[in-house]
Amino acid sequence: MKRAVIIDDEPLARLIVIEYLQDHPQIEVVQECNDGFEGFKAIQQHQPDLVFLDIQMPKINGFEMLELINQPPAVIFTTAFDEYAIRAFDAHAVDYLLKPFPKERFDKAVQKWLEQSGAAEKNEATDALLETAAQSPVQRNRLVVKTGTNIRIIPVQDVHCLEADDDYVKIHTAYGDFLKTQTLQHFENLLDAQQFVRVHRSYIVQVQQITRIDPYQKETYTAVLQSGKQIPVSRNGYAKLKTVLGM
Repeated sequence: MKRAVIIDDEPLARLIVIEYLQDHPQIEVVQECNDGFEGFKAIQQHQPDLVFLDIQMPKINGFEMLELINQPPAVIFTTAFDEYAIRAFDAHAVDYLLKPFPKERFDKAVQKWLEQSGAAEKNEATDALLETAAQSPVQRNRLVVKTGTNIRIIPVQDVHCLEADDDYVKIHTAYGDFLKTQTLQHFENLLDAQQFVRVHRSYIVQVQQITRIDPYQKETYTAVLQSGKQIPVSRNGYAKLKTVLGM
């Protein structure tokens, strides 16, 4: 028996999925969820094989929820989302159902999932989809992180700098530091280049947080932030800062 979780803020949409699944007795729905917070907890608890996931939901959207899960399950999206989602879906072969969808299209998506092989391939497709979806303006205005079993939304203006930390990125803010399983390259692509500059292979800094830039050695520098934190700045990073700051 395969286990599934349905995550959608519309009760009617969840009901339709449950009705359509009656013709797929090998799939058991273990939980229905109203939003991404509930969905995140349900996936952590049940470790489902499949998730039927909406994108536009209160609190956090479907993409943001998936970013919080280290090994996301297979996902069939059930959504009426925008062009960024469609571009992501089409580019990375993750199946999706545009609302309203007929039962025949639903059955085709489920059958496609049943025939898929290799969890690694599915995870790679999901990772690639999230990278493309990150270009959405909604995704660029905030960062969603988990602290234990809790989820926190960080407006990008509250981010002082980002630091590479092994397989994670450490997000430094005025109210603490948070880890996210992404790369600095991901955030360099995501964040506004006029506000956040990759000043070093291990650091991205919010320009408005810089109080001064001191020479260091061999054409390198140190950026001092309002918090007092000192960030190394490479030669290339200094050139980027000069361009952004109009120096």
